[in-house]
Amino acid sequence: MKAPLLLLSAPSRAVFVLAGTWLIATVSQAEEKAPEAPAKPKIEQIDKDRYRIGDVTFDKKTREIRFPALVNMREGFLEFLVVHEHGAVHESLFRTHVSPTHINLALTLLRYKPSKEFYRIPTEKGTPSDEFYSVPEETKLAARIDIQVEFEKDGVMKRLPVNDWVRHETTAKAMPPGHWVYGGSDFYKGNFIPEGSGQIAAIFITDTALINYPGTDNINDDVWTVMTERVPDLETKVTLILAPLKEP
Repeated sequence: MKAPLLLLSAPSRAVFVLAGTWLIATVSQAEEKAPEAPAKPKIEQIDKDRYRIGDVTFDKKTREIRFPALVNMREGFLEFLVVHEHGAVHESLFRTHVSPTHINLALTLLRYKPSKEFYRIPTEKGTPSDEFYSVPEETKLAARIDIQVEFEKDGVMKRLPVNDWVRHETTAKAMPPGHWVYGGSDFYKGNFIPEGSGQIAAIFITDTALINYPGTDNINDDVWTVMTERVPDLETKVTLILAPLKEP
């Protein structure tokens, strides 16, 4: 059974109605116009709880989002965890053909709230200021996610935190366990910025990426590298999973 198509309205605040009445989400991004995605996303119902937008699948019960990717690097410095294949593939651990717009839509429908806490407030000239957006604690908590990687090894499916595959150049230790932050990026002239930049999850913090790493050394581009001994061969197919942050 297929769910009804998702209708995107032109105003800056759009109401998404999915599968009858089970979910209504309101999307607002700093009062900008709705993004002009490459094509209107079509939402299909897979079963009782799972839905698909292109090659992005999401579960309304577990609030997990899954999409395919490839191992893109096994050595070298990293600025990104995952980018679209037209993005900065020379400095990203993973690459994917999946649209950032589709991932953002899934996050919105599952009630994750974007937190702009790491974004600098622009000046009147449009350049970044030294001030950051003030974000309520409730919004910060709603923006925290885990990112995990699922892959097959010796005929067995394994699922690990992506942090385990990233190494700190100085300490030689893996990136500490912890959450990532859904910032939501922004729109420019009616276009969703990550759709153009291809930046889905960034280690080197930037407001042009959908998701950012909030830990230490996230403003240095010569700190984080690939944990080569843990990462499978280049072009290995993996599934990246965005999941709710578990309570400690």
